[in-house]
Amino acid sequence: MQLFVNDLTVMDFSYLCPKRGMVGESWIVDVVLDGDLNEESMVLDFSKVKKQLKYLIDEYVDHKLLIPVEHEYSHILRDEKNDRVSVDFMRPDGRSIHLNCPSEAYGFIYSKHVTMSSVSQYLKQVIATHLPENVAGLELTLRAEVISTPYYHYTHGLKKHDGNCQRIAHGHRSKITIIENQHESNEWQQYWSERWCDIYVGSNEDLVGPDKVNFAKSDVNFSEHYLFGYESSQGWFELAIPKAETEMVDTDTTVECLAQYIANEQKRLEPESEFKVYAFEGVGKGAIAYG
Repeated sequence: MQLFVNDLTVMDFSYLCPKRGMVGESWIVDVVLDGDLNEESMVLDFSKVKKQLKYLIDEYVDHKLLIPVEHEYSHILRDEKNDRVSVDFMRPDGRSIHLNCPSEAYGFIYSKHVTMSSVSQYLKQVIATHLPENVAGLELTLRAEVISTPYYHYTHGLKKHDGNCQRIAHGHRSKITIIENQHESNEWQQYWSERWCDIYVGSNEDLVGPDKVNFAKSDVNFSEHYLFGYESSQGWFELAIPKAETEMVDTDTTVECLAQYIANEQKRLEPESEFKVYAFEGVGKGAIAYG
């Protein structure tokens, strides 16, 4: 007997890619459980499926930065005493990415690349150890939202957030809808899709000097990087990322602030027009702003 749950949850996270750098992503999760009926004549109660499996997915992937452990660019140094991990992703041409964060900020994928297949395999191994004896098999499908209009991938960190959004490198795959003078503008939507293609959106408030960060590879020339550091309830977070792959804002990087930032930019670029911006944060949620 098989039990299925579609749209179990959405994983919002980022990952390191040799070609694209730091990529914000949102994947929808579907599951199928294969097993015998239990004493309640069920494979597993739907409420338990949703609660237990969603908890595990949130715990191991959601709002984390996924690291392709087996790629040659990945250099990982664990500080077991302080429960911290330094990651140096040594991309060529000076486009390296560096982090020093609490260990819970990462997910470690034992593969050369972070893909739907490698993440699915990782999650299946995690979930399998938590299933009841009558459940013999697990099929887990990851998929991206079908978006027919322009979208972008962005990464950010929200230091003031009490939950996992405070992690300095987590992200989203998000559509953008821009209404100019009461008409949807594919031109402006495409503009932001290109402007924020695989971007890190950083707050000027979180910029720090070299003396405030402690990356494992301290001999790197950081002149072409932005350095970020902040303290939040989960600990001290550090990030160095190429300036060419970053957009700086003067506010926090919540979706509300980003929606207003886009609306303000639209008004600056086209002062004679009126704008309404729908900025999504992953799947099915976001903020509306006017410019």
